[in-house]
Amino acid sequence: MQVIERPLLGHVGLGGAMRSWHNLAPAELYEHATARGEANIVSSGALSADTGQHTGRSPKDKFFVEEPSSQDKIWWHTGNRPISAEHFDQLFELMAEYIRANEVYVRDLFACADPRYRLKVRVVTQYAWHSLFVNNLFIRPSPEELEGFEPDFTVMALPQVRADPSLHGTRSETFILVNFARRTVLIGGTRYAGEMKKSIFTALNYLMPEAGALPMHCSANVGEAGNVALFFGLSGTGKTTLSSDPTRKLIGDDEHGWSDEGVFNFEGGCYAKTIRISKDAEPEIYAATNSFGTVLENVAFDPDTRVPDYDDGSKTENTRSAYPVELIPNADLSGRAAHPSNVVFLSADAFGVLPPVARLNDEQVRYFFLSGYTAKVAGTERGVTEPEPTFSSCFAGPFLVLSPETYAQMLVERLHKHDAQVWMLNTGWVGGAYGVGKRISIAHTRAIVRAVVEGRLRDVETRTDPVFGLAVPVAVPNVPSEVLNPRSAWPDAHAYDQQAQRLREMFEANLARLAEAGAVEPTEED
Repeated sequence: MQVIERPLLGHVGLGGAMRSWHNLAPAELYEHATARGEANIVSSGALSADTGQHTGRSPKDKFFVEEPSSQDKIWWHTGNRPISAEHFDQLFELMAEYIRANEVYVRDLFACADPRYRLKVRVVTQYAWHSLFVNNLFIRPSPEELEGFEPDFTVMALPQVRADPSLHGTRSETFILVNFARRTVLIGGTRYAGEMKKSIFTALNYLMPEAGALPMHCSANVGEAGNVALFFGLSGTGKTTLSSDPTRKLIGDDEHGWSDEGVFNFEGGCYAKTIRISKDAEPEIYAATNSFGTVLENVAFDPDTRVPDYDDGSKTENTRSAYPVELIPNADLSGRAAHPSNVVFLSADAFGVLPPVARLNDEQVRYFFLSGYTAKVAGTERGVTEPEPTFSSCFAGPFLVLSPETYAQMLVERLHKHDAQVWMLNTGWVGGAYGVGKRISIAHTRAIVRAVVEGRLRDVETRTDPVFGLAVPVAVPNVPSEVLNPRSAWPDAHAYDQQAQRLREMFEANLARLAEAGAVEPTEED
């Protein structure tokens, strides 16, 4: 296939022809990426690339353009920073200059498996492997659907284009600019491919509520009886791992919408963490990671044998694989399912306080959803070198465009309407805090999840957790009783009590900050 010279970006204000490689097949992108020195083919057949300085997202470098159509709707806070339309135009012109002088890769894709909410997305990239990445992660149109494709949203990802903070109003050379009026995202100064994926998720967090669907940072699967389960959680809490169950069909591993018709995947692929991945613990993900067409990020490999070393975190703990959902054998390729009967909030508790499983009442659902507590895993964001506690509203703080209360209210309404039960699962530490205790066994977590999604814990005997008043099951099949009671697992019960009180105070302080910022409606506890 020859490079195409045609006008492809007139809809975003870049007229004239551009030299582009348009919708190349994965094998062609392999050839381009290796010939250009962008990536290497490893022994498994996957394509391995390094992202350089940026091994995770750069949330402090994301900005929303101040413009009349969206500026009164956006939840402005330290994570949603404004930038002027003039600065956007200046950086857009820098990108236009790059495109006029260089060949680029163009990919036309869909977001949202439900056609009623579908977003047509055009992604322009500097790197061939970036084009393969988005091809894996988004929904791939048929040849017929590509005919006359006109995008609703455009992402331009050109790492070589860097900002000058003194001229362009940015924090650094890196920038992620979202312009809802122009339906355009500009990404520069970073090779981390996850920025492209999350920029569209950010856009959907703005667009979906108005369309009547709740955007969710969650994975989803469905059992043979049609019982759907959602798994909310931040990176490293188990969204991908726990939703990849050989006894259930995978809907998606990260981003979904919940409409009046049911649940639908925003994406067409999976973006799995690979650090210390094993064939025994995660067989489906391991097989997909070691497949032709998969993109590996920052995974070390032997220079002679090209065998990947998934235990090597020397580049980052945030090593990743990006693959089409079709590589998961039991995936539901429709990307759609009915309304969920169980919703799970995942938290990797670095304090070792939360119980492994608890059933939530209505008040606790809102409390834990708005809190979005977990431990930020090393390498997921720049500057984080060891786990630390964090709060992320709706388990999606960096991607929320509207007030968290908007999403929380939509969730509560859907839970009531469809009689869905909500559970809190701690996939973090037991028997002590991080550095003293140990991470809960994935086998025990899987046993808990299996009992939850099969409905075996709905009416079981519970005890009341003294810290948050949670209803904790007294017994779960194949899980030791001492695991279910975190206080008894600590060698010093008094030390547990002190740690628990500290964590509770952190929750309260976080919700107080949100209320002060106008992000949530104050309650008596706030």
